Amino acid sequence: MKLQAKCPSCSFILRLDESDADKRKRCLHCGRMFKVPDPVAMEEAMKVLRTARVSVFVDEQGNTYA
Repeated sequence: MKLQAKCPSCSFILRLDESDADKRKRCLHCGRMFKVPDPVAMEEAMKVLRTARVSVFVDEQGNTYA
């Protein structure tokens, strides 16, 4: 499976392999390091957001989902 990740700094779209999920990658455009989310964890976070009916959710580890 292929993944797409958007750099949080410059919005460049990176095309990645599934093995890149839940790892830090360097943006090919601006060079910033960022963490590629795990698709399974993202789906679970989206379920929580839909259930909570809020625009921002912070989990137990302090991760913010919007």
